[in-house]
Amino acid sequence: LKPRFLFQLLDFVFCSSTGTGMVPSKRLFLFGFLAVSLLGAVQSEGEADSDSKVVDGFSESDRAKMAEGSEKHEFQAEVNRLMDIIINSLYTDKQVFLRELISNAADALEKARFHSVQDESYLGDHKDLEVKIEHDPEGKTLTLTDTGVGMSKADLINNLGTVAKSGTTNFLEAMAEGGDANLIGQFGVGFYSAFLVADKVSVTSKCNDDPVQHVWESSADASFTVVEDPRGNTLGRGTRVTLHLKEDAHDYLSESKLREVAQKYSQFIQFPIYVKIKKEVEADAEEEDDDEEEDEEEKDDVETKEEEEKEDEEKKAPTKKTVYEWHQVNTQKAIWLRAKEDVTEEEYNEFYKSISKDYLDPLAYTHFNAEGEIEFKSILYLPKKAPFDMMDNYWNKKSEVKLFVRRVLVAEKFDELLPRYLSFVRGVVDSDDLPLNVSREQLQQNKILKVISKKLVRKVLELMKKLAKEGESGEDEDEEDEEKKDEEAEEKKDKKTDEETTWEKFWKEFSKNLKMGCYEDDSNRSKLSKLLRFSSTKSGDKQINLDTYLDRMQESQESIYFMSGESIDTMLKAPALQMFKKKDIEVLLLHDHLDEPCIQKLADYEGKKFVSIQKADVKLDETEEEKKRFTKVKDMFKPLTDWWKEKLTDLTEKGAMKDAGVKLEKVEISKRLTESPVLVVTSQFGYSAQQEKVMKAQSFQNKDQVSTMSGRKTLEINPNHAVIADMLSKVKADKDDPTAIDTAQVLFQTALIESGYEIADPSALVNRVYRLMSKELGVDPDAPLKEVEVPEEEEEEADEEEKDDGDGDKKEEL
Repeated sequence: LKPRFLFQLLDFVFCSSTGTGMVPSKRLFLFGFLAVSLLGAVQSEGEADSDSKVVDGFSESDRAKMAEGSEKHEFQAEVNRLMDIIINSLYTDKQVFLRELISNAADALEKARFHSVQDESYLGDHKDLEVKIEHDPEGKTLTLTDTGVGMSKADLINNLGTVAKSGTTNFLEAMAEGGDANLIGQFGVGFYSAFLVADKVSVTSKCNDDPVQHVWESSADASFTVVEDPRGNTLGRGTRVTLHLKEDAHDYLSESKLREVAQKYSQFIQFPIYVKIKKEVEADAEEEDDDEEEDEEEKDDVETKEEEEKEDEEKKAPTKKTVYEWHQVNTQKAIWLRAKEDVTEEEYNEFYKSISKDYLDPLAYTHFNAEGEIEFKSILYLPKKAPFDMMDNYWNKKSEVKLFVRRVLVAEKFDELLPRYLSFVRGVVDSDDLPLNVSREQLQQNKILKVISKKLVRKVLELMKKLAKEGESGEDEDEEDEEKKDEEAEEKKDKKTDEETTWEKFWKEFSKNLKMGCYEDDSNRSKLSKLLRFSSTKSGDKQINLDTYLDRMQESQESIYFMSGESIDTMLKAPALQMFKKKDIEVLLLHDHLDEPCIQKLADYEGKKFVSIQKADVKLDETEEEKKRFTKVKDMFKPLTDWWKEKLTDLTEKGAMKDAGVKLEKVEISKRLTESPVLVVTSQFGYSAQQEKVMKAQSFQNKDQVSTMSGRKTLEINPNHAVIADMLSKVKADKDDPTAIDTAQVLFQTALIESGYEIADPSALVNRVYRLMSKELGVDPDAPLKEVEVPEEEEEEADEEEKDDGDGDKKEEL
């Protein structure tokens, strides 16, 4: 029976029994029977549902049968192919083999140090925990020796004979909770990077748990050998790795190459790393030093030697001999691991010079520990001088912050660690738990990179904000001092104010980067906007921030006004600025090519919109009387504006300027002109004159796109100017007056030039200027040209004779 039917039957029995007076015992029996039937029906339906559940064509019962009769096999790996992948496909740079071997040695030393903390006698006679690197040019071998824990025969077989088995991981798993071992290894494949440069690798090792020293050897041919060292215990404790170098790796037999690579990747390893170097010294000088140390009492006797003997000794040629010394390559300490209070200013400066190769001290720095989703330590520096190639190939710039994992260099340059506009920032980032890929050359998870990048950018911007505030507070103090001090104090202060603040020095070098950041970085644009500095009509030689502009704004002013141009001097003479000067409204002067794109990306600041005074529809505060007067003047000059638009439309679409790409929108009465007769402005969303120049100067510019974005031009005329008044009278008298037409066209073209726009074909303008000059001089501009009459030869000879006679008479008189 179906469960639904049994439920219905149970309900019917309950209702009928209560209504008919059924015996309670019978009623109870009937209820029990129906309940058992219902339970059985539900279970059977559940089993049926489970059997009917099919995944990938198999039911649960099918999978149960498969599990009973299945055979289990282990994956098989072709060892030769696996080793080939690890050696030749895992790493992109051969020189990382030294990084991996030094990291393994550092782990062995850290394990020895950890054991020595628990057992003071563990180190025995070999208390120095160090790594030594030496090369043999004759034997073509490179050897790396450490005084770490060493390995027994079983360890050599298990750790080196099993691919991807990490002894460090096993050690960490065997440790109790906590512990202070700071180990590097993770994947168990770093050792095999030695075969990038070696045909054969020999590992000699001795540990405290095994009285016998063993030698492990392999040629990466799917086999290895382990044998007892016939020389006995030569190491005491530790491991010696010898690489028999390939022919194409003989450049690692150079002292300078070894020092360079070891210092590049492992300069911050906590244990000393030594490279064996060859040195030539004078043998006589050494003998003299030894004699002085042994027999100090004989100094008086030496001083009493005869002068002849001294001269003979001086004449002797000094003999030289070759000696070998151990040179430490990791003298620079990882100061980012220490507390800020424990690091001196000198140490910060020296550390900056070591990682940046800069000869100057840094301008500023920040030292911090990041905690949360990802933990890391970092020091970031702002340089004093911008790199000479800072803006070259900008779109391919990478972050110059070095990424370390447990003090081992992973990457000198990282694409996503800092955005392009902060590529000048130098510093280090070090973490113990970054998710690296197996080659330890890049991070695995993009999410982690974004978190690190976000924190680094925030710290850099906070440092810049701090410098900017210090510079502003210094200026405020200087302004207060001006009111209090007398003339002598003012002279001293003037000298002091001539000195640039730290922020001014930074802005001078890296202003373009911040403007590019304002253009590119949407998430940090508001923070960057507070750091920007611009010149203005009231700032003089200094630049101001946008907060200062807001403080100076007039009460009724609703917008932040700006204009762009080639230079400040040119902009101060621009006609568009005349009314703003008259009303004493401050205008930002953008003379850098990146200023205007940056401002356009910002759109507004603290609720105030940016408005270009070089574009149409600029609104200024007006009284009711001014509005009425403007309406009347507009009606008065309507005949002129309509006529002028018609003539200029013919000029730009059919006449001499039809190929110039200039499109006229309208001719109207101007509210911003006070002195000049005319002004040309572009539409609200079109390119300004400065932007047009920049876009046209691009090597791969699209002419059609530039023409489209140029916008339609508006000619504004000044009704108070005498030329415009005269034009109105001439147009009213005769609309076809040739003088009025020429004047209208010349005024339009000269307005284009004065407003910063280029004229594609200046010949038409030049011809009109010549005609006007001819009329001014009273010469008919349409008169045909006549050839100059040249005198005949006889007349020229007679003239020359008369001239010669005159000269002779003058000489006689003298």
